[in-house]
Amino acid sequence: MSPALSSHFTDYASFHGTPGNRACHYVGIPLIVFSLFGLLGAIHIATVGGFTVTAAEVALVGATLYYLSLDATLAALMLVTFVVLDLVGRQVPVPLAAALFVLGWIFQFIGHYVYEKRSPAFYRNLAHLLVGPLWILAKATRRA
Repeated sequence: MSPALSSHFTDYASFHGTPGNRACHYVGIPLIVFSLFGLLGAIHIATVGGFTVTAAEVALVGATLYYLSLDATLAALMLVTFVVLDLVGRQVPVPLAAALFVLGWIFQFIGHYVYEKRSPAFYRNLAHLLVGPLWILAKATRRA
């Protein structure tokens, strides 16, 4: 793990100390990421070789490049996760994706304001919007 990622994870973890908040994030973050692929997948950008490129793929590439700058192994694992979420997200109707997005954020805010009694980390550092999903993946794969 790079020093930059270690620093991000340490800072992020300081905002997620209670079991209730962490549990809310383990549900909320995957819902948000999945629903984003559904929502962004509705924004068509181009067709290349019969494949419709959407805003979801643009976001996937951008996030993966950022993750590669932090940790190649976690970036590769996240890329696989993103590809699966992108493929499944393409099948989700936009209204359902929007509802899941809102539900995911409800879990986030319940975690912070009911359990943690502290505002979300991204209020202070927008990079945490990308660090959160990587932190969840690192916890799930025992890499953090």
